[in-house]
Amino acid sequence: MSIAVQGLKKRFGRFQAIDGVSFVVPSGELVALLGPSGSGKSTILRIIAGLEQPDAGNVKLFGEDATGQPVQARGVGFVSQHYALFRHMTVRENIAFGLETRRVSRGEVRERTDELLALVQLQGYAQRYPSQLSGGQRQRVALARALAPRPKVLLLDEPFGALDARVRQELRDWLRQLHEQTQVTSLIVTHDEHEAFEVADRLVVLNRGVVEQAGPPQELYERPATPFVAEFLGSVNLLSGRAVRGSAVVGDGMPLPGEVLVPDGPVTVYVRPHDLDIARAHNDGTSWPARVSRLVPLGALERVEVGLRDGTDLQIELTRERSRELALLPGDDVYVTPRESKVFRLDLAPLECASKV
Repeated sequence: MSIAVQGLKKRFGRFQAIDGVSFVVPSGELVALLGPSGSGKSTILRIIAGLEQPDAGNVKLFGEDATGQPVQARGVGFVSQHYALFRHMTVRENIAFGLETRRVSRGEVRERTDELLALVQLQGYAQRYPSQLSGGQRQRVALARALAPRPKVLLLDEPFGALDARVRQELRDWLRQLHEQTQVTSLIVTHDEHEAFEVADRLVVLNRGVVEQAGPPQELYERPATPFVAEFLGSVNLLSGRAVRGSAVVGDGMPLPGEVLVPDGPVTVYVRPHDLDIARAHNDGTSWPARVSRLVPLGALERVEVGLRDGTDLQIELTRERSRELALLPGDDVYVTPRESKVFRLDLAPLECASKV
């Protein structure tokens, strides 16, 4: 493994920033540390880079314990959201800076800089200064500068956080292409699940300084191990219910399809908006009566907001074709059927079940 983090702990005063974090980043992969503000993401990245020292635990880079190594000995490239470019240097000089401090020959510096200018698609900007560039272009220069010394590992701390939505989307696509070209083992910190899904091979989801779950993005989305992961990764409807001998009911006694694998007692049911369907007629014993309250066009989708008879509000996403077929209007009485759900006993240790129709 290129990066192996084992049992990291770090406290700032009374605040426990990270508490026993462990995960691995396989060689050549791009992994995202994902979580809300204050979950410990940036602290972990700074410890890997050598900018912070842990209170406990260790960091291994390519099998070697790097916990006590100085920054310059780790072979790590670091990019933050603030670019940190030298304003008095041109684009070419910024990219070349790390090579020149290592006393690389002038010929090698020029060759590597030309290569990186082409890689980040800024060949025509070599003599410009940072103030003459857009935010997206400055971030490309920062990435090129980090890649110039051929680091073993690339660490990116919210690299697109200071950019507007359109530029962020462009740079996500570009970063993924760049990674496929360079194959540098990379770890990116983000609080944006859409960004993580688009760029990362794997996710490490953090909450309050601990790892909630790690794995491929789609696996975490479809099979969240904890309520936090279920809520953090995409939109979800929450319903209160009760599990009884392998079955569950929600609301005022509406049955939940399929078998549930949690102990008897109060449960919370998590259902994604796209995992709910609507029908005009009651089709079986597991559809729930509801009334349409609002219709929101979303381009290729339509969000249908409904209220169940116990007062619970649900959001449902339908394809445009399905919505046209139903021809719904606010006030219509309908029946809602969940195709898939996740059931948790919040008062116990995390247990999860996938309930499928």
